[in-house]
Order: sequence, then structure tokens, then C-alpha cells
Amino acid sequence: MTEIDTLGFLELNSIAKGIEAVDFMLKAADCQLISAKASCPGKYYILISGKVDSIDRSISEGARIGGMHVVGKLVIPRINPQVIRAINMTHIPDDTRAVGAIEYYSAAGSIIAADYAVKAADVELISLQLATGIAGKSFVVLTGDVDSVRAAVEAGIEGAKEEAMIINHIVLPNPRKELINSLVF
Repeated sequence: MTEIDTLGFLELNSIAKGIEAVDFMLKAADCQLISAKASCPGKYYILISGKVDSIDRSISEGARIGGMHVVGKLVIPRINPQVIRAINMTHIPDDTRAVGAIEYYSAAGSIIAADYAVKAADVELISLQLATGIAGKSFVVLTGDVDSVRAAVEAGIEGAKEEAMIINHIVLPNPRKELINSLVF
């Protein structure tokens, strides 16, 4: 079993090249495939996890195979395990005193922001949605007490500012239960 401490992400603008890159990436190093799929608008996203040296090797091989079709790559060492669990899955904690959301034009933006957010404050990730069915956008939703959510959102925005273009962000104190339930999709 691969030790998970690092997340790797590769984005390509060719689905066929993406499929080929996944095969080479998995053969290049010991890593776990989290997700590999086509998405809007005609891109292919690959997420892997494992030890940092394996992820570096795998992402490098994927980028080599993808060549001119690679539009983004990312390696995040010491990733918070919440980020890996939250990718394209929704978890509603029992206590949601405040909700924060950060929205980006790219999948990489939300991954980076989520990691910075959960490392900066005592919050839980509700959801990390990456580009599927939302025109290539992504967003992260988190919860905790109001001050923690504000601190986490600010840390996420600051942490991702060099890598991704933010669309918007919000912090909602005392959200209604109906809103929380609507986040499960």
C-alpha cells in the first residue's frame, strides 16, 4: 500500500493524450490513482497520491507523454488528508455553524486553496468539486465556527493566488439547514 502524503494533478486539453498519460504515470512510479476523467470543456484531469518522490516521477512522466497538451500540473507535498477525501465527494458534518466557499476558474485553484484552508484553521471540508459539469470551474466548501471559516477562506485565497484565478468567495454565518442539504449532489 502506498503511503499518502502528496497529491499530484495533471490537466490536459486532449482526452486521448490524457488516457495515455495515466497509463504511463501509473507504470512510472508507485502511486494511487484517485481520479482520471474527461471533463468540461474537453479537458482530461488526472489526480494521483502517494509519496512525494513517486508523485514527482509520475507527474513528470505524464507531462512528458502529454507534451503540448499539458495545460497544468501540480504536486502538493504534505497534503492534508481531508483534501484527498473531499475531492468530488460531499460530506456534511453534524455541526455547521458557518459555511465558506471559494470558486476558481481551474481545478488546481480549489485543490491548493483547500489544502491551505484546512492547514490554517480548524475547519472541515464539505466538498471539493473539480470541473465536472461546471464548465471547467471548481470550488471548495468548508465549515467550522465563523472566525475559523473566515481565516480558512482567507488562507485558501492567499495560498492559491499565484497558481489560479479566483472567481468569488463567501462566508455565511449560521446557514439554514436547507442550504447545507443542497450541497449534497
